[in-house]
Amino acid sequence: MGVVVSLDKARDSGPGLKPLFDLVESDMGRLNDLILSKAHSHVEMIPKLARHLINSGGKRLRPILTIASAQMCGYDTGDDHIPLAAAVEFMHTATLLHDDVVDESDMRRGRTTARILWGNEASVLVGDYLLGQAFKMQVDVGIMDALSILANAAAIIAEGEVMQLAAAKNMETTEDEYLTIIQSKTAALFAAACELGAVVADKSERERAALRSYGNNLGLAFQLVDDALDYSGSSELLGKNVGDDFHEGKITLPIVLSYRRGSADEQKFWKRTLAKGNVRDGDLEHAAELMKKHNALEYTIKRAKHYGNIAKDAMAIFPDSKHKSALLETIDFCVSRKH
Repeated sequence: MGVVVSLDKARDSGPGLKPLFDLVESDMGRLNDLILSKAHSHVEMIPKLARHLINSGGKRLRPILTIASAQMCGYDTGDDHIPLAAAVEFMHTATLLHDDVVDESDMRRGRTTARILWGNEASVLVGDYLLGQAFKMQVDVGIMDALSILANAAAIIAEGEVMQLAAAKNMETTEDEYLTIIQSKTAALFAAACELGAVVADKSERERAALRSYGNNLGLAFQLVDDALDYSGSSELLGKNVGDDFHEGKITLPIVLSYRRGSADEQKFWKRTLAKGNVRDGDLEHAAELMKKHNALEYTIKRAKHYGNIAKDAMAIFPDSKHKSALLETIDFCVSRKH
């Protein structure tokens, strides 16, 4: 729900996002107001928990991509891009609430998670409420293609989360299997967010496909960098504990690579810590050393840059503009970010 942080704070996310924030600034006030109104409920716990998320900040990248994509496509005949962007953010926030319960996370964006403050049951149910509000906004807009895109994304995201749950602690997970997981749980919503911009502007299938590809590959790059940052970032910048993936037994690409490339003794280490959950003092540091030894983090970032380049290629069909330049610079931010 970080879409309502101030623009000044959002710009601190990094210079690579400033052009994008500047271009959508005129629409952000309306988006923020809509999110606040749709998070309201006569059930006291819902707005209280929602305000906790609203105040926690975040890059709010996904709804901004919807607005920027619509603007790039020349949409100027109405306000339908605002509720669609809000629906994207509500879907994203709902997945975060659910993820924190599944992962038993204690921190999110530098704050105590909702599940710690209000319990797992409340977090899941408020996430469901936000999903319901997201689909109500889509119905109110009345663009069937937009509803279809987000409904499909919701189903794909849920599949991805189940796939990730099944892969947890499974040291035999392959790189291809892991990429399928993040394609579903992360990239699908990025793709939907961007394609909505072309849909609301009534653009052709060619332009819709281009923005869908841009968002999909940007999402893959974004998640891969997240995977690397969990072992190389700063807790203060990340807003969560470094090594959370490790302690939760999540199999991410750096793990897959380190395990596959490791010696028999190293593989025993990964099985003990991740498959069996027997983590001792110093294990996280040793895990980072093994990743460095096998160039796992370097390779993960290289893969992120690969998908970033595909995202750039997808934008080639659009004429040069401030919006196109900002969306291209967003790719560079995502693959070089430190948080």
